[in-house]
Amino acid sequence: MGLRDILTGRSSVKQPATHERLFALSTAYVTLETSYDITSAGVAGIVVQSLATSDFQSVLKDTEEVVKATAGDSGATVQTTDDEFGFRWVIVRTPAVEDLVVAINGVSSSIEGGGYGERLLCAVFSFKGAEGAPINFIYNYKRGSWYPFVPAAGDKQRNTERELQLKAQIGGELPIEPELERWFPLWGVPF
Repeated sequence: MGLRDILTGRSSVKQPATHERLFALSTAYVTLETSYDITSAGVAGIVVQSLATSDFQSVLKDTEEVVKATAGDSGATVQTTDDEFGFRWVIVRTPAVEDLVVAINGVSSSIEGGGYGERLLCAVFSFKGAEGAPINFIYNYKRGSWYPFVPAAGDKQRNTERELQLKAQIGGELPIEPELERWFPLWGVPF
């Protein structure tokens, strides 16, 4: 809470970080694939804290239409769904990581342009390790940083050893979240 917040009696919501750090995945993917045999699963999603207002719903609908129109060039498909917690997901499927990053950036830019940037939570990009195990890279919009999330076998278990290994392997190319306690697991990702 800053001095202005104290004087005005209200606090401000942190806006999303700039998008340059989102695009770091496009170049880091080359290292992931060539050096560590980690391949894209061809799907990514952005999660938004939904509002029931007609304006917010209109912004989401317009966003989906814009992404569908521009995604047609790359053969991408777009869908929206709500998860069990009431968050809205915009999911993009296309084989090229660069196209996924561009589409997710388009979604977040459109939502910010509609005045709802503070509702952006994170983007999730799905990958597979050499052994076929799922690996997710999560981009936190508020912090402008990435972190790996590797679900393990079992009910809501994560492979923290593999996550730390990925941090060491790719941390020079992706702006990795330095505070490990902010590496929140995302269970029930709808893809």
